[in-house]
Amino acid sequence: MDISVVIPLFNEEESLPELYAWIDRVMKANNFSYEIIFVNDGSTDRSWEVIESLRSQSENIKGIKFRRNYGKSPALFCGFEEAEGNVVITMDADLQDSPDEIPELYRMITEEGYDLVSGWKQKRYDPLSKTLPTKLFNATARKISGVKNLHDFNCGLKAYRKEVIKNIEVYGEMHRYIPYLAKNAGFNRIGEKVVQHQSRKYGTTKFGLNRFVNGYLDLLSLWFLSAFGVKPMHFFGLLGSLMFIFGFISVLIVGFGKLYAMYNGFPYRLVTESPYFYLSLTAMIIGTQLFLAGFLGELISRNAPERNKYQIEKKI
Repeated sequence: MDISVVIPLFNEEESLPELYAWIDRVMKANNFSYEIIFVNDGSTDRSWEVIESLRSQSENIKGIKFRRNYGKSPALFCGFEEAEGNVVITMDADLQDSPDEIPELYRMITEEGYDLVSGWKQKRYDPLSKTLPTKLFNATARKISGVKNLHDFNCGLKAYRKEVIKNIEVYGEMHRYIPYLAKNAGFNRIGEKVVQHQSRKYGTTKFGLNRFVNGYLDLLSLWFLSAFGVKPMHFFGLLGSLMFIFGFISVLIVGFGKLYAMYNGFPYRLVTESPYFYLSLTAMIIGTQLFLAGFLGELISRNAPERNKYQIEKKI
């Protein structure tokens, strides 16, 4: 099969027939063999009934129905598990992503050798309250992830080689960082294509400002797991050791300062009257706790069932 189109959706009953007809028209015009996987993420409208109706009209349609709303990442994860196409396309169900982009995305994967191609909605039809935070978010994501050639990490329109989606795990709200997940899995051929952005035709936006807060927290978590997930002692142990050494040296300075004053007959105070003594002890205690956290993390990592799971591309 040439292409699998994975479409997560929540309350998009009005747009689904038009979206299916558009995708079907593009696929037939280019002689692609294809499947469309609709993942109904706990919709409260008639979205599932529409999917069932479309399925009765075409065997190219598959449907997955969640009992409740889990989010876009779980929907993509389940869709990726079902996908059988050599190239997997993801897009949103609100008709803001154009299926006319599919042939060129497919060509970039199959002919130019990209592992992943992400869409870039260079000209957007969104309010300023959405576009400005998006620019800041993408700039931060480029800096931390090291994927410097992408302008729009969160664009729903993306294309993947099948091997990519079968070797990454999209969880939580990590759908924003699939290019980063792919890079960490060893898929470094990541490209970008300017795509058409259309204004929403039906329904209401699912956009919320809380996604930016969650997005930054997820990015930090992903960076930490990527850098120290299998070697937590390298982070906590180093930081804890530095704090302990700093606190210990500070205690020695306070103690020797008192001894020097006593030996030379200078006025002095009790060590316990100095605030620096308590700050030094606090640093030593925190340093010890951080070191123990690294030690415990190392024990957990060594006993994790996937501690020696590596991305092996080929065996001969």
